[in-house]
Amino acid sequence: MRYTLRQLEVFLAIAHTGNLTRAANHLAMSQSAASSALKDFETQFEVQLFDRVGKRLQLNEQGRLVRPKAEALMALAQDFEQALIRHAEAGPLNVGATLSIGNYLAVGLMAEYMNDHPDAPVTLDVANTEHIAERVLNFELDIGLIEGELHHPELDVIPWREDSLAVFCDPSHPLAKLQNARPLTDDDLLTPRWILRESGSGTRQAFDRAMHGILPKLHIALQLQHTEAIKRAVEAQLGVGCLSLITLEDAFKRGNLTQLHTPTRNFRRQLYLIVHKQKYRSAGIQAWIDLCMTKTS
Repeated sequence: MRYTLRQLEVFLAIAHTGNLTRAANHLAMSQSAASSALKDFETQFEVQLFDRVGKRLQLNEQGRLVRPKAEALMALAQDFEQALIRHAEAGPLNVGATLSIGNYLAVGLMAEYMNDHPDAPVTLDVANTEHIAERVLNFELDIGLIEGELHHPELDVIPWREDSLAVFCDPSHPLAKLQNARPLTDDDLLTPRWILRESGSGTRQAFDRAMHGILPKLHIALQLQHTEAIKRAVEAQLGVGCLSLITLEDAFKRGNLTQLHTPTRNFRRQLYLIVHKQKYRSAGIQAWIDLCMTKTS
């Protein structure tokens, strides 16, 4: 074999960091050793994988082409190492989840996964759909759990479970009293100030789709990145919000917030799992997918 796993590690570390020094530090190598490994790797195959821009090494077209295969080989090698060293079916797993899923569903999944695989550590990155998809595409996450609809040629997008958004307000809000007298109409939805998630989030994507036709007429007063901040702002009577029902159930039961029923609008949506198509499906990734598929409601 004309290449080594160490050369692959150096190539991938530089691809992730864009810098030889940071890649060497990440791998606990000297800068000269990392530089030599990359040079030998490229020389053996008479290929250049990076464009040199000052101190930055940026993947060129050839580098981008071979990177998914290198990532798959390294994942397979790491899986093999785990099986030999730890005698475990599953190794370390890096999971990404959007905010609603991460704060209300993923922690329970992690607990069950770690109970089934006590020697397999799990990390969880919580961010919006756009950020999670970017990290899965960059092989920084093994798998993502997202709320937004996504179409990308390099990603497997796997339908997971159904969800629904809910419009809500403070119990004293005029719309809460109005819906006791009659069903709310589209005209009613145009009257309040709205407090919503930011663009790039799956929740905002679903809201915009559900409000098609009247969206430009809505008074969007605030756009916030965190679910709890939106709930607190609505409790403070700053406006009406819209979030995943799973994030609001406790507040509805306590009476802190009131659900507004919107018969003219469809807020149902699908949640998804995403994996890079070139990502090696290790025992850990497959075990996580199988666990998620048992939790579809």
